[in-house]
Amino acid sequence: MQTLTAGQQAPDFTLPDQHNQPVSLSSLLKDNRVLVYFYPKAMTPGCTVQACGLRDSQQQLAEHGVKIVGISTDAPVRLAKFAERDQLSFTLLGDEDHQVASQFGVWGTKKFMGKVYDGLHRLSFLINQDGTIAHVFDKFKTKDHHEVVLNYLQSH
Repeated sequence: MQTLTAGQQAPDFTLPDQHNQPVSLSSLLKDNRVLVYFYPKAMTPGCTVQACGLRDSQQQLAEHGVKIVGISTDAPVRLAKFAERDQLSFTLLGDEDHQVASQFGVWGTKKFMGKVYDGLHRLSFLINQDGTIAHVFDKFKTKDHHEVVLNYLQSH
C-alpha cells in the first residue's frame, strides 16, 4: 500500500454519490479545498461517530474554505440510507470496486480479530484547489477526527 503524501497531486476521479449522481473531485475543487475522508463501511458504529463529528463541524470547516466528501466501498443505495439516518448533509461517494481507494493508497491488508483481509484504511486527505494534497490525516480516533482536522486548519 503506497499512500499518497502531502505535496503530491491527488488523482481526479468521478464516483456516484448517495443520489447515484456522478461527482468528480475537480468539480468539488472549483470553489473550495476538499477534505476527502475514506471510511470502511457506512452505518457501522465507528464510521457513524466519525461522520457525525464531521457533520457537526461542517460550518466551521466551511469557514476555512473546506468541503467534506466521504468515500467508502458502499453502493449508493446504502450511502443514501446512511445520509438519511444520520442527517449527513455532505457528499458521500461509493467506490465499490475500490479503484479510487487504490489510487490514494488506502486500500490494502488489514488485520482484525485475528483475520487478515484487504480493506479500506481510515485516512483523510486535505486537497487544495489546485489538486495538490495539503495534508494527510492518519493519526486520529473516529470520535476526534473532526477536531484533529479543525486544529490543523486553525494552525495553518
